[in-house]
Amino acid sequence: LFLFTNITSVNRFSRRTTTRPSRCLRVFGEHCGDFDLFTTPSRTPSTTMGSLSAADLEQIRTFLLESEDDEVQTEILNAGTTAGADTHWLLYCGTLVFFMQAGFAMLCAGSVRAKNVKNIMLKNLLDACVGALGFWSLGYGVAYGKYRDGNELIGSSMFFLTGQFERKDTFHSFFFQFAFAATAATIVSGAVAERCGMLAYAGYSWFLTAFVYPVVVHWVWSDKGFLSAFKTEPLYNVGTVDFAGCGVVHMVGGAAAGIGAYVLGPRIGRFDPSTPPEEFRGHSAPLTVLGTFILWVGWYGFNPGSTLAIVGADEVAAKVAVTTTLAAASGGVTNMLIHFQIAKRLSDDKHGIYDVAETCNGVLAGLVSITAACAVVEPWAACVIGVIGAVFYTAGSRLLVSLKIDDAVNAAPVHYFAGAWGLIAPGLFARGLNMRAAYGNHRTGLFYGGNGTMLAVQLLAFVAITIWVAVTMFPFFALLKVLGVFRVAEEDEMLGLDESKHGGSAHPGPHPPRGAER
Repeated sequence: LFLFTNITSVNRFSRRTTTRPSRCLRVFGEHCGDFDLFTTPSRTPSTTMGSLSAADLEQIRTFLLESEDDEVQTEILNAGTTAGADTHWLLYCGTLVFFMQAGFAMLCAGSVRAKNVKNIMLKNLLDACVGALGFWSLGYGVAYGKYRDGNELIGSSMFFLTGQFERKDTFHSFFFQFAFAATAATIVSGAVAERCGMLAYAGYSWFLTAFVYPVVVHWVWSDKGFLSAFKTEPLYNVGTVDFAGCGVVHMVGGAAAGIGAYVLGPRIGRFDPSTPPEEFRGHSAPLTVLGTFILWVGWYGFNPGSTLAIVGADEVAAKVAVTTTLAAASGGVTNMLIHFQIAKRLSDDKHGIYDVAETCNGVLAGLVSITAACAVVEPWAACVIGVIGAVFYTAGSRLLVSLKIDDAVNAAPVHYFAGAWGLIAPGLFARGLNMRAAYGNHRTGLFYGGNGTMLAVQLLAFVAITIWVAVTMFPFFALLKVLGVFRVAEEDEMLGLDESKHGGSAHPGPHPPRGAER
């Protein structure tokens, strides 16, 4: 049973396949003519398992557990060990990804003004709470549920983890995928910081994790989605290469962040010429750096963990850890130098500054940029991708400022703009050997002799994801604004949300009495 459960899991996520029938399958095929498909060399266990009924699987299970063949019993024991190792891998990596919530909380807390720290941290906490309920109730079913043969656009079963969930799927899979959903939701918190209403934010978090994000997951990561690389016949024989979620996670969250900031409007005085920009800078560089390091550590669950197994995928996971590291490093250094030159040109004395916050955002832009291509590119390409990711981040940040869209922590430039570049990158840098290891095919990017079909699919995914988030999140945010719940009152915003909504400042010490001149 462990052996077959493991094979079914591998087939579901399509990260690795078995081409040699096991001793268990051969023995069963030799004794049961009805199952002679197992002995056909051209067919693999992962493909034949999907055609068997529950009664067939129970018959196989009973037969194998009662077998006196030593090799069969050894395989069953080994398969159980393999399944346990893979389960532990997903739980471990899922925990690292979930710990990124702490990183986002610290990063956002350090990037806002001191009078709004409690508020932004509570919103990060709500992302985990509301996101868990949203993904449990509808999200996972929309992402991976299949009624009968399923469809290419949306999942339709396993809501509330019911519908014989334990026979069809695994709890460790749900836990790992939930951690990703929570990450997509929490990206928005910083963009709308210091003026967004709490009820509206909780509603957004549920809507994104229960519906908007899971639909994109179904498109790209399920074995039925129209953009999926894991379909029997993927689009242009390659599908979308988004190994850990440049498009699925970061573009979805980043686009929602930018749309939310636009509909909500800027903070009071943010683009007022008489108000110096320094008044809106984050209050704690240490918290910003701490949050960045926590997120960087969490990315080692995010990217390597997306192998979804460790036995047989250990070399891929190890290489992913290296490409992730190099992209982060190159992005951080590049963005520090870019903003040094920008500060130098804008200053009266022509002296630049080494901006800590922008270096952190460069690291994050590099991490986001490599997320799609981390398993299919070489280390040198990871460095290039990180460098260009920092450029896309800076361009996106300056574009939003020119449009007077107030993204308090530059969430949209980091996640949407760098994420869009990262989604395109496999179409240029994917190497055939790496594609074979991670996806089971030899398709290559343009720079390795590819004919451009992979790049075309990546661009199609970029357009589809952007349009989907826009047509769902813009009306949702606009409705919240019309209902009058999206933004806090002006006097509350001026006083600070910690004082007006949460009973006082996050920082201990003497404070002016309520209503006093500040």
